[in-house]
Amino acid sequence: MATDLPEYYFRVRENGAFVFRVDTENRQRRIEMDQIAVINTRNGDIKAHGGRDLTKEDMAAIEDWMATRRAVLAARDIDDIFRAIDYLNLTTHWAQSRAADDQLEEVTDALLLAMHDLRTVLVRKKADRLMKD
Repeated sequence: MATDLPEYYFRVRENGAFVFRVDTENRQRRIEMDQIAVINTRNGDIKAHGGRDLTKEDMAAIEDWMATRRAVLAARDIDDIFRAIDYLNLTTHWAQSRAADDQLEEVTDALLLAMHDLRTVLVRKKADRLMKD
């Protein structure tokens, strides 16, 4: 393992992370991780763990991580949407070129309802944006 370990380790969890301070400066030269906080990236909550007081350095590292994490999650969301567009295109090609009648019967109603719901939301949101401008 590398000798230049980060000072903090963030164990990602749903909507946030557990924050650990990494310590290698001990007698046994073992890596010790001491949990110092629990954070929620959705609402910005930072809760010190075990009655600790977080230092300015702790808070700065946590806030930096939260900003980076939010950016990563936002990028993933957009990437997921572009993948959904690809899947829609692949589904269209499948329905047109390879799908058997019984397969189409199985998925048509669910696809039509999902696409109708998506179209309704997209049209409403587009109209809202146009009205603002």
